[in-house]
This record gives sequence, C-alpha cells and structure tokens, in this order.
Amino acid sequence: MKNTKLLFPALQDQLFTIESIDIPDDRKGALDELVQYVSEKRDRKESIHLNFICTHNSRRSQLAQIWAQCMAAIYDVAVQCYSGGVEVTEFNSRAVEALQSQGFEVIREGINNPHYYVCFSNDHPSVKCYSKVFDDQPDGALPAFAAIMTCAHADENCPVIVGAEKRFPVRYNDPKLFDGTDQESEKYTERSLQIASEMMYVFSKIKNG
Repeated sequence: MKNTKLLFPALQDQLFTIESIDIPDDRKGALDELVQYVSEKRDRKESIHLNFICTHNSRRSQLAQIWAQCMAAIYDVAVQCYSGGVEVTEFNSRAVEALQSQGFEVIREGINNPHYYVCFSNDHPSVKCYSKVFDDQPDGALPAFAAIMTCAHADENCPVIVGAEKRFPVRYNDPKLFDGTDQESEKYTERSLQIASEMMYVFSKIKNG
C-alpha cells in the first residue's frame, strides 16, 4: 500500500498526473523484468542496489535515480538507488529545474560539477546527486547491483558493466535534443514525468513480504 502523505505537498499534487500516464505494453515488459529482480532480492532478504546509467550522468539517469528512490519510499521498498555514467559532466540545470517545478526541494553546493541534495520528504534523507562514472559512488564501492541502462548510447557501447549482477535496458529519449528551443521546459517536464510513472509502476508491483 502506498503512503503518499510522506511527500511534500507539491509532489503529492503531481501524483494524479503521474498515475494517468499510459505506459506501452512493450515498455511494461522491460519494467516487469526489473520488478522480478527487486521482488526476488526482497524475498531473499538481500540488500537491493539499483544503479541507473547513461553516458554523461547528467539528465535521464539522475531523474531515474531520484524518482526511483522517491517511489520506493512511497511503497515502502527498501532499496538504495544510484546513478552514473561513462563520462563526468554535471547534473544538467534544466533537469534540476524540472524536478523543482514538480515539488522536489533542492540544495546546490559547489560550482564545477556541483553536488545537489534533492529531497522529497521530511521523513527521508535527501538524494545526493552529481555527475560521476557508474562505479564512483558517494559511499564507495557498491555491492552487487542491477544496472538500469537509461540511454541507448551507454547501453550499446558498454557491453560490460563491472559489478552488475543484472542488466536492464530501460531507455529514454534525451530531452537534451530540445535545449535552447521553445519546447525545452515542456520536454524536460515530460521526460521527468514519464520516468516517474515507470518507477511508480515498478515499485507498485513489489509485494510486501
């Protein structure tokens, strides 16, 4: 059973929109494989680590990490979510702005490749976000994790993700294509909400054990 009341009010207001987004059957197939992985780890009472990976760790993988951690909290699924890339850039400010517009509270620290602390609830710790390679995480080396490939380039050009015990292609179109256009804000919002809806789908399917 989900507990939406733990979210900040502005985020709670987004849930109706998120729940109304249609997820095509072909995407549900890929998401169902992730559901099975998390469910089996939970049934075995093993720790669950999800690492969302795209090339630059600047947009889609960051959005996925944050929304996954948020949805896991709503559905009371104990997971630790991460994100990474194969190159270091920085968490794109447009993606950060999209999250803020949807109700997340964000604190920024630093100038070059700044660290962002993204919070969705007073009852849960903030999510620490910055661009990094997939095996360089804030808490050091990861235990065995699932690699969720959020972009085609990383998925096609990284045949091996060291440390991953399972790999899932869950690709998203890049909102970067609309940078500098009059559709920029709309497309970042659209991508963020799509990711939110799919992470909600995943964690809503995890049965409480």
